[in-house]
Amino acid sequence: MQDDRDVISSVDFKRPLVVRSLRRSNIRKKIAEYLFDISPSGSYTSEIAYNVKTTPTNVIGAIKGMGSRYKTEESLIGLEIVEQITSGKDVKLYRLTDFGKEIIGSFKRE
Repeated sequence: MQDDRDVISSVDFKRPLVVRSLRRSNIRKKIAEYLFDISPSGSYTSEIAYNVKTTPTNVIGAIKGMGSRYKTEESLIGLEIVEQITSGKDVKLYRLTDFGKEIIGSFKRE
């Protein structure tokens, strides 16, 4: 079982990777900021795409990873910024995690 120090050190280890990933991809950053703005609610792919002015394919790639353009380990879910919630009959919603809220909150303060 992990103690509090392990959790803190994993967050501290992950923070620079998350910041780098968000700075490398404007789409990832826009999606995370949009989800921050509507938090604690979640949103579905086409609504996110409409609000960040991109395609649903780009949204899925940024959130889950897709091929070489959007690496899975650098995806918003892979970085533990966004979580997928299944609601109803195959409706997938995405919302920020607490870690994601902390990271995007610090970006907005800069």
